Amino acid sequence: SRPILDMSYSRHFLDFQGSAIPSSMKKLVVTKLSQNFREAVTLQQDSPVPLPGDGDLLVRNRFVGINASDINYSAGRYDASVKPPFDIGFEGVGDVVALGLSASADYTVGQAVAYVKAGAFAEYTVVPARQAVPLPSATPEFLTLMVSGATAYISLKELGDLSEGKKVLVTAAAGGTGQFAVQLAKKAKCHVIGTCSSDEKGGFLKSIGCDRTINYKTENVESVLRKDYPEGVDVVYESVGGKMFDLALNSLAIKGRLIVIGFIAGYQNPTGLQPIKADLLPAKLLKKSASIRGFFLNHYFSEYKMALKHLLEMYERGDLVCEVDFGDMSPEGKFTGLESVFRAVDYMYMGKNIGKIVVELPHSVNSKL
Repeated sequence: SRPILDMSYSRHFLDFQGSAIPSSMKKLVVTKLSQNFREAVTLQQDSPVPLPGDGDLLVRNRFVGINASDINYSAGRYDASVKPPFDIGFEGVGDVVALGLSASADYTVGQAVAYVKAGAFAEYTVVPARQAVPLPSATPEFLTLMVSGATAYISLKELGDLSEGKKVLVTAAAGGTGQFAVQLAKKAKCHVIGTCSSDEKGGFLKSIGCDRTINYKTENVESVLRKDYPEGVDVVYESVGGKMFDLALNSLAIKGRLIVIGFIAGYQNPTGLQPIKADLLPAKLLKKSASIRGFFLNHYFSEYKMALKHLLEMYERGDLVCEVDFGDMSPEGKFTGLESVFRAVDYMYMGKNIGKIVVELPHSVNSKL
């Protein structure tokens, strides 16, 4: 006999703590197309808080996730027809503070949810109830699974053809998606090699099961692979691009598979790309019966719910480490508040993060009415 809260017709609703939901909020908006995130994005101080429709939830965001592709989005690379201004941010975790009549059949005010939807870099986001994922609590670890975990899980399952004893190379292995590629390949009983940029990251990778870490700042990746893996590697989970792509391609074994999930090295360039030595590509693939497959999560949404269910179960059983980086070690400290999203993006592109970069959005509790 839970009361149904029909919030879709009211401009004056209360959140579950009895505090007034403000009429305005802060959010980040792309005001100019640019791969330079600071140039492209503006923090708006007094945007109206959106109203949930009949099938919607109004989510007060507690944590938002930073993705390498945020700057592809701000550069307008995903949909050339969308013109600024538009909202940005792909994923959030928060509390339902209001909802429409239909949505109240499955959700209740006060419930913790996660979601993947453009417009997460805001204090409040309207999320269609069917796109929300109910959570036991609004904790940042769940955020690591929404895009990063799902990308690693689905790409390796659909394209990796992993089996016991296969050698898997993960580039940027200590990053948001890399941490999951390492763990999932280990669960498939593969031998996992991870590249990273510091000994601290190498230590983290060993702690989650990586068999061989290569610090590319102090070791020559090509030499290590040639010496330790003369037969090559069976699968590469590649997110760096440029020289790392060339290196990964050259290190493939017979019938090896290279899965491209990104090319972060080029995202800050005007074209979004760093050159690769592609003229020999047909010969290299033919010589090894090798293949390259691209993976973009948006094309695999049919697999998404199942993947997320498995990942959540693994995390809740304690079988999956979901490393969160709040930027505590960054020069200006922890990423708190929407204004720190800019710093968090810079931090990612400086290659500083271990695990998924998450920004916390603290909320001052308004005075009780």
